[in-house]
Amino acid sequence: MKPWLRHYPQEVAPDVDIPDYSVAELLRRTAEGYPEHTALYFHGKKMKYRELLAAANRLAAGLQALGVGKGERVAIMLPNCPQTVIAYFGTLMAGAIAVMTNPLYVERELEHQLRDSGASAIIVLDLLYPRLAKVRGEEPENGPLPALRHVIVTSIKDGLPFPKNQLYSLKQRRDGKRPAVPYGRHGVIAYTRLLRRASALPKETPIDSARDIALLQYTGGTTGLAKGVMLTHRNLIANAVQTAAWCYRMEDGRERFLAALPLFHVFGLTVVMNQAVLRAGMLILLPRFEIEPVLETIKNLKPTVFPGAPTMYVAIINYKNVNKYDLSSIEACVSGAAPLPLEVQERFEALTGGKLIEGYGLTESSPVTHANPLWGKRKIATIGLPIPGTDAVIVDEETGEPLPPGQIGELLVRGPQVMAGYWNRPEETAAALREGWLYTGDLAVMDGDGYFAIVDRKKDVIIAGGFNVYPREVEEVLYEHPAVKEAAVIGVKDAYRGETVKAFIILKEGRTVSRMQLDRWCRERLAAYKVPHQYAFREELPMSMIGKVLRRKLHEEEAAAVKDAPEQGGAAAVPVIPAQPEADAADKADAAEPSAPLPPSGETNRGEDDR
Repeated sequence: MKPWLRHYPQEVAPDVDIPDYSVAELLRRTAEGYPEHTALYFHGKKMKYRELLAAANRLAAGLQALGVGKGERVAIMLPNCPQTVIAYFGTLMAGAIAVMTNPLYVERELEHQLRDSGASAIIVLDLLYPRLAKVRGEEPENGPLPALRHVIVTSIKDGLPFPKNQLYSLKQRRDGKRPAVPYGRHGVIAYTRLLRRASALPKETPIDSARDIALLQYTGGTTGLAKGVMLTHRNLIANAVQTAAWCYRMEDGRERFLAALPLFHVFGLTVVMNQAVLRAGMLILLPRFEIEPVLETIKNLKPTVFPGAPTMYVAIINYKNVNKYDLSSIEACVSGAAPLPLEVQERFEALTGGKLIEGYGLTESSPVTHANPLWGKRKIATIGLPIPGTDAVIVDEETGEPLPPGQIGELLVRGPQVMAGYWNRPEETAAALREGWLYTGDLAVMDGDGYFAIVDRKKDVIIAGGFNVYPREVEEVLYEHPAVKEAAVIGVKDAYRGETVKAFIILKEGRTVSRMQLDRWCRERLAAYKVPHQYAFREELPMSMIGKVLRRKLHEEEAAAVKDAPEQGGAAAVPVIPAQPEADAADKADAAEPSAPLPPSGETNRGEDDR
C-alpha cells in the first residue's frame, strides 16, 4: 500500500515510462525537435540547441581522437559556463564516463578523486590549472596520476561573446592573473584547439542505458574518503523524467532555468541541466551565486524555474533592495540540500508569486526521491511524497522490519533512479543496496497520508550552505596539525547556511595554537566550505566505553547552550532569519576562490545570465 498516491495531483501518474536511450541521445532528440531554440545563455552570449549539439559532437570526436575510449573517465572541473554543458554531453557522446569535479577542491581532495576514478582526461579552467599541476607534479608522466594522460584547458573567455572575450583576456594580462599553461607539453591542449581540429561527428558508440555508467559523482563517507557513486544513463534519464512529471505544468520549449546551483553537483546536474535539456528550455548560466547579479538576471531575463538551496532564497528575501526587482516570472522552485524554513518559503512566495517547495534526495539516487507537490497539498517541515516510480519505507534500525506511520526509523528508497553502486567498493555497495532498496542512512517518519519528514541523520554529514561536509575528513586534517591531540567535528545551526562546521579541540601538552592558525591550516587543506567556522578548546571530549567520540553528546551540549542563551540576557543564539546576511571571513574566502570567475567588472550585461 502506498498512502502517498492518494495525495498525488490528478495530473501526475503513479509511475512513469523511462525511455531506453542514453543521456547523449537526450540532447540529440531535443536538438532535432527544437534546433533554433536557445539552449544556453551566458553573459550575453546565446547558443542554440543545434549549436550546442554541434559543439558536443566536436568535443566527443576530439576526445576519441586523443584515444579516450568507451568507459574511460573524463573529469570536468569547471564552474557554470557553456563549456561545462558541452563537456558533459560531449564526454557521454564519446562513450566515456563524466566525473564532475568540484572546482573548490584543494590538492589533496583533487588527487584522491582523480586517482580513485582513474580519469584519463580532465577538462579544466585555466585559472585552476596551477592547482592541477601541483597534483600531477613536475614530471606528470612519472607523477602520482599516471592514468591522467590528457589535460584540456579552457577559459571563461571561451564562453563569452565578442567583445567581452577580448576584454576578459586584456584584464587577465593587466592584472597579472593569466596562468602559465604549458600547451603542447605533458598532454596539455587548449579546448578551442581541440574543437577546431576535431571532426564534426564522433564515432558512434553503442550504449546500454541500463548497465553503462554515465556519471561518477563523488560523495563523502564515514571513512572521510569520497567515494564515486555510479549512475547509469538510465538512472539519470529516469530522474529527469520523474521530476518533469512532478512539474507537470512546465511546457516544452518555453521554460527558462536559472542555473545558480553548481552543475558539478548532482542536484544542479539533474534538476537544472538535464531537466532543461529534456524540456528544451533555456539554461541561464551563472558561474556563482551573487545576490545583485541574480536579482538583475531574474528581472531582465525572466526565468521561470529556479531550483536552489535555502541559503539562496534566504539571501534574496533579506536583500535590502529586493523590492526594486520584478521577480514575478518565477513560477517553480525546488529547494534541496538542507531543510527549508517556513518563513523563507512564505516570504519568497510572497515576493515572486511562484511556488517554492522542499524536496529530498541523495547522490545515490540521482538525486531526487521525494518532493512536496508544487500545485497541490503540501506539508510544511516535510520532504513531501515519493515522486512517480519511487517506493519508500521506514524500517526499524535494528531489525530492519517496516514500521507503521508515526514511528521513526531509517528511510529506504527504491526506484529506477537508484545507483548501480559505489566505484570499486563492493563491500560499501552491499551495505547500501540490499534487495533493490537503498539504505539512506537518514532517520525519518511517515505520517498517515504518506508524507515523509527527516528527523535526524544517521550519518554524521553536515550540510553547510547546500554542500555536504563529512566530519571525519575535517577531523583528519585537524589531527595532522602538530599541536592537536584530539579533534571532533559537528554541524551547528547557522541562520544563513542552515548548518556550519564547529570543531572541538584538545591540545597536546605544552602546545598552543590560535583559532586563526587552525583556520589557515584548514584552508590550505580543505575546500573553503569545509573549514570550521567555530572552534572550542576543551580538556576532554565525551567518549563511549570503547573510546569513540560521542558526537550526540556534543550536539546535546550545543542545544542546551542555545536554549539557555536568551535566559542569560544574550541575544537569541540562532535567529531564524538574519536581517541581512553579511559575508563573514569564510564567505569572503569562498568568493575569492578562483573556481568561479566572472568577466571583468563593468563588462557584464546586468541580468543576463544564471549549482
